[in-house]
Amino acid sequence: MTHASPESQPPTVVAAGFEMSPITGALLGLLQSSGALVAVKDLVSGRYSYVNSLFAAFLGRTPEQVVGHTDIEVLPLSDAAAVRAADQRALAAGGPSEDEHRFERTDGKHEFRATRMAIGSDAAPQMVQVWWDETATRQAHSQTMGQLQQALKQIERQQGALDHLRAVPNEPATELFRSEHFDEHARRELALSSREHREFAVVLLMLDRGAALEQRFGASAVQHVMDAVGQILRTNTRAMDVISRVGSDRYAILLSGVGLSTAYTRMEQMRRQCATHIVVHEGHPLGFEISVGIASFPHTADALEALRSAAEHALREAVRRGGNRVALAPVPLGARMELAAA
Repeated sequence: MTHASPESQPPTVVAAGFEMSPITGALLGLLQSSGALVAVKDLVSGRYSYVNSLFAAFLGRTPEQVVGHTDIEVLPLSDAAAVRAADQRALAAGGPSEDEHRFERTDGKHEFRATRMAIGSDAAPQMVQVWWDETATRQAHSQTMGQLQQALKQIERQQGALDHLRAVPNEPATELFRSEHFDEHARRELALSSREHREFAVVLLMLDRGAALEQRFGASAVQHVMDAVGQILRTNTRAMDVISRVGSDRYAILLSGVGLSTAYTRMEQMRRQCATHIVVHEGHPLGFEISVGIASFPHTADALEALRSAAEHALREAVRRGGNRVALAPVPLGARMELAAA
C-alpha cells in the first residue's frame, strides 16, 4: 500500500480538543495536496484550532504561529473584519456558504474563493474553511479581457475608417435617406411599372429588439447599428433601387423591376449577413438581427398606399413569429391565379 508523501500530510499542530481521526487526517491531506488552504476555527473564542501549512504560509507564518490565535492577531484589521463577517454569514446560512476574499499584500493582490460550513454543537461550534487561490486564473482572465478590449477598439477604428471610405461622394446621408426622396421614386416606379407591365417590390426592414439595445447601450448604439445595416443594404441593392430611413430603427427599400421571389432571395441574404455581423460600439461588440416585410406590385397590391400597408403587415408578421426572418405579404387569390396561368 502506497502512503501519501509527507508534503501532502496535514500538520499535527492542533488546538486542544480538536479531533484528528484517521479519516479527518486523510481528507485534510487530500485537500492540501490539491492546493487548498484549510482552516478550522472555534467560533466561541474566534481562535484557530487547525490550519494547514498552505493557509499558514499565506499569512506569512507557520501553523504553530496561527493555531490558538484569532484573526485580529494574524491578519490586518480590515482583512480580519472581512473574514469574520464571512464567518457570520456562513453561520447564518446553516449550510455550505461561498464567499470571495481579496487581500492586498506587498507582492500584489491575492484573490480567493472560500467555502465555509459550521459544524459541531451549539455550545461548541466550529467553522471549517476551504480556500482556493484564484489569483493566477483571474489575472490571466483580466489580461485576456484587456487584450480583447484593445482588439475591439482597433476593430472599431477600422470600422469607422471603412464607413468613411464607403460614404457616397457628393450625396449627404440626409439627402439619400429622406422619406420625400423615397416617396418621389416610388410614385415614378409605380407609373413606369404600370405602363410597362413590370413588377417592383416595397420592403420594410426593422431592427429586432432595438428598444432593449437602446436601454442598455444608449441611442448612439442603435444609430451605430442602423448605420451598419445601411451599409449592408447598399451592398445588397443596385443603383436603381432606393433606400430610405423611415424611423430610428427602420428602413424602407424600393427594389425596381423585382418581384416577390427575387426580393425575398435578396432580403434573406441580407438578413443572414446582419445575423452574423458585429458592430463595435464604445468597446462593446454588438450583434443584431432584423425583421423584414415584403410586398410587390402588382400581385400584392396595385396602389402605393396598399403596398405600404401590405409590407407593414408582413413586417408585423415577421416580428410576431419571433423576428430574425423575412415575411412576404399575402397575394390575393385572383393574383395567384394569374401568376399560375403565366
